[in-house]
Amino acid sequence: MATTLPLEPIDTSNDILLGVAHVPEGVEMRLIQHGEDFTILLEDTELMSTEANASEEALAVMTCDQLFGRPAVQMLIGGYGMGFTLRAALGVLPADAGVLVAEIVPEIIAWARGPMAKLTDGCLDDPRVMLVEDDVAVLIDAAREGYDAILLDVDNGPEGLTRWQNDRLYSPDGLARALRALRPGGILSVWSSWSDPAFTARLEEAGFIVSARTVGSRPSGEAFPHTLWFARKPAA
Repeated sequence: MATTLPLEPIDTSNDILLGVAHVPEGVEMRLIQHGEDFTILLEDTELMSTEANASEEALAVMTCDQLFGRPAVQMLIGGYGMGFTLRAALGVLPADAGVLVAEIVPEIIAWARGPMAKLTDGCLDDPRVMLVEDDVAVLIDAAREGYDAILLDVDNGPEGLTRWQNDRLYSPDGLARALRALRPGGILSVWSSWSDPAFTARLEEAGFIVSARTVGSRPSGEAFPHTLWFARKPAA
């Protein structure tokens, strides 16, 4: 699989450490505040930041665009992160939609309701949202044609960065389980900080109809290019 590419540069001169967490069977996370912005670091790697969130929002909006017209959309998002994907989805989904959010690190939710409450803006209390503090893989494994969309933004790309167990999400077996969990015509959407032709091939081999889009990490469309995969399950 691909290795992590260089991410956004970080100015650490005025950082304030707000919290530390450990991914179950994984590595350390730290929540950093610098001025008005927040960054979550995975050890010394920037995992997410309020200064570069355009592609996380695009993951939700572009997925919802492809689901337009489907009644009572049921969406699974893994994981919560800083909530950019969730808030963007809620901004375009109708009132009859349901969004299940899987977040395996409880401190992430504590930070969302604590120091980042203004950013969270109540999205976790939206009546369309159900939060589950569990591994998104468990929810995928348990489903049989249960979701119209599964959105994965739990690593920096299609490999287990936050915890080695996440490798299975992007493996042939994991993709087969995602295909089984989706309704006909449903979409598996995956965020990545890099492109990976081998992952595109694995998606196609698993039976998906695949498109990949490149989106800038900042609202201007500039800065680091990120890759979004949209893998559709064939209609019945």
